[in-house]
Amino acid sequence: MSYTLFYAPGAASMAVHWMLIELDVPFEAVLVDIDSNQQRNQDYLRLNPTGRVPTLVVDDTPYGESVALMMLLAERHPGSGLLPEPETAQRAEWLQLTLYIANTLMPAMRDWLYAAKDGDPKGAAAVKALAEKRISSVWDDFEARLLRGQTYLMGPTFGTVDMFAIMLMRWSRHMGCAATARPVLRSYINRICALPSYIEVNVREGLSGWPS
Repeated sequence: MSYTLFYAPGAASMAVHWMLIELDVPFEAVLVDIDSNQQRNQDYLRLNPTGRVPTLVVDDTPYGESVALMMLLAERHPGSGLLPEPETAQRAEWLQLTLYIANTLMPAMRDWLYAAKDGDPKGAAAVKALAEKRISSVWDDFEARLLRGQTYLMGPTFGTVDMFAIMLMRWSRHMGCAATARPVLRSYINRICALPSYIEVNVREGLSGWPS
């Protein structure tokens, strides 16, 4: 097995980078400078025609989409405990929660972050307000899970949904609906951000200041 991750600090690649560290497998990490549009140069576009990060080269074949990459890695390393075993009730719940985060939370985050760039800047405030409403509804769902006494979103076991969720909670840090403003979520965030693998991915990506 060989892995090469093309990443940008704090971007959608962060959860994949974190997962590779958590798995404790050998991999190469290649920085993509999105501030200088390096993701749009021809060499990178040959790997990922969408011009986005992450790209993970697995045994010489490139793949994209952070959720798909995390699912792929979890299946390639079944002993990791980062996802439930197939044909269990927990596996069905994991699929449901993973796709819920990917299809509901992540698009709302992108709408907020790129409201003025992807659409009419005059309507950016309205787009952001709607995005924050959708994000808050997901935070409500997460809080309900944690208030049932769960340590992590899937119960007693840390896994891929937590990595994905924490990455997106970090994205909310400048929003009116910041996850850290909610005590239940703040406690969850602090608990996970104390994990050695989370600390390590922040060191490798040069990130700091969250949660503050």
